[in-house]
Amino acid sequence: MDFYFGLAQLVGVHTLLGLSAYIVLLTGQVSLAQAGFFAVGAYTAGMLTVLAGWHLVPALGVSALVSAATACAVGFPALRIKGLMLVVATLAFGEGVRLFFFNFDYQIAKGEVKVGPLGGEGFRQIRFFPEHGWSTLEVMLFIWCFVLLVMALLWWIDRSRYGAALRAVGEDELAAQAVGLNLTAIKVSAMTLGGGIAGIGGGLYAHYTTHIEHSSFNILVATFALAYPIVGGLQSVFGTVVAVIFVQAFLIEGLRDLGDWRNLLFGALIVLAMNLRPRGFLDARTLASLKRVFGGGPRA
Repeated sequence: MDFYFGLAQLVGVHTLLGLSAYIVLLTGQVSLAQAGFFAVGAYTAGMLTVLAGWHLVPALGVSALVSAATACAVGFPALRIKGLMLVVATLAFGEGVRLFFFNFDYQIAKGEVKVGPLGGEGFRQIRFFPEHGWSTLEVMLFIWCFVLLVMALLWWIDRSRYGAALRAVGEDELAAQAVGLNLTAIKVSAMTLGGGIAGIGGGLYAHYTTHIEHSSFNILVATFALAYPIVGGLQSVFGTVVAVIFVQAFLIEGLRDLGDWRNLLFGALIVLAMNLRPRGFLDARTLASLKRVFGGGPRA
């Protein structure tokens, strides 16, 4: 069972990563910076628990704040541009963060060993869960508590005036501006919230893997973050969860014997989603059909 609990941990962390991109995509912005925020959260939480001796929960809170502040600082200049230039700018930011941690060296002595980030060799000794005797099941439940809390927050936002403003900006910026919406404020706030969610995911990732390094936050991670809400659809947060389960549990783990062929299948899935189901596989029509089937509602 430990294998399945471990897989559920992976799915939970990637769900947070996907949800961090989901909130940004609602505004119509395509950002590849999520891997950078994910890395900031991972290193921040790891340093607080390992070097400062903090409990993981407040460390995750600080990692969310640091990542959100980073996202806010990036958002103001980056979101003034659109389209391909925004993709390039956010990709450059993500790679800049990765290279920063490749050169980041900060260790302190604990007994006879030194602990902390060591540049290209990564950050080892992130042992909060093993040191406190947590089982694989307990770690999985801990991760999914945060996933459910974030999902509940985004579900509530979707049904609030703020969520309506996010979608209005994503649908038509000129119309949104015409009714008095501040485009910059809305876009930056979405980027900030997405950065905070990515920071929580990164902190959890660092502690369940116990070892992180700069290569853990490459362009593939940023692509995954963007792909989940695109494949699942932006109609609901549940689409992102379904996409993560399909990609990570079925495509990556279930078809492990196919080796690198899985990359082609993943690419084909994105192409199919963008051409055949541009609003995602769980779009409004699909969700309405599911509600009729499982909710017993009247058929149209």
